[in-house]
Amino acid sequence: MNKKNENNFRSGFVGIIGAPNAGKSTLLNQVLGQKISITSKKPQTTRDRILGIVNSPKSQIIFIDTPGIHKSTTLLNKRIVAQAMLALEDVDVVLFMVDASSRNYSAEKLIISQFKKTSKIIVLALNKIDLVKKAQIYTLVEEFQQLHDFKAIIPISAKNNIQVKNILEEVEGLLAKGPRLFPEETFTDVSEKFMVKEIIREKVFRLTGMEIPYSSAVTVDSFEVEKKLIVIHASIHVIRDSQKGIIIGKKGSMLSQIGTKARKDIEQMTGQKVLLKLFVKVTKNWVDNKRILDEFGY
Repeated sequence: MNKKNENNFRSGFVGIIGAPNAGKSTLLNQVLGQKISITSKKPQTTRDRILGIVNSPKSQIIFIDTPGIHKSTTLLNKRIVAQAMLALEDVDVVLFMVDASSRNYSAEKLIISQFKKTSKIIVLALNKIDLVKKAQIYTLVEEFQQLHDFKAIIPISAKNNIQVKNILEEVEGLLAKGPRLFPEETFTDVSEKFMVKEIIREKVFRLTGMEIPYSSAVTVDSFEVEKKLIVIHASIHVIRDSQKGIIIGKKGSMLSQIGTKARKDIEQMTGQKVLLKLFVKVTKNWVDNKRILDEFGY
């Protein structure tokens, strides 16, 4: 980097915040050009704050993908929402994402009420514009202009990469001048072991019914790298015996399907052959057990 570029270089943290299923993880995967945050049509997929880093000659934008903010009941969900709210405190710019095609009014009201308590710069991304009429987009922009003094309101489709570049340009211009905070080759701070856990959990979300995903957690019990093979043992934890039966499926068919799809994604991520062994365990009431939540990393 020459001296001129070095003096004009910008860097900082951007927190992606919004209701469950607003498309936060899809946007992060899109701007990174690779998958680090799990996605699903079911809401509340993301449980951890995922760090994704977009490097360019002019800037380093460090995105934090937060869990969807919603009314919480279990101890797990209360911790998840608390994590998301922390993003407002820890970042330089807040990127508020709204699903333009399916509004979550209660979550939006809760989030905007938090904006009144902060002086952070906030950019609004109206996502999934490919699913709504153009006139509706104009109406939404006018509505949100009345709700808060957003620095910018940008209609996008994260999935189809529509106007995502505009988000990057807007955010880049709002960051302070400063050096890279991470090495240029770094695109995330999460470990391969963490990604394995998330990949398996994504397959559980996508392949099972509505009840199972929200009662399930994944732990990676061992991760051993051999010469030409990675051997992974992981456990899927559920609350009830009946859920264990659903995860395993008839003659092990569901567990086999989860394992096969997860293994392929892990092999693509690591570039190595993978032997993945999955186990299903009943860990009663883990979503409300502080000790177990700590053990599971929530």
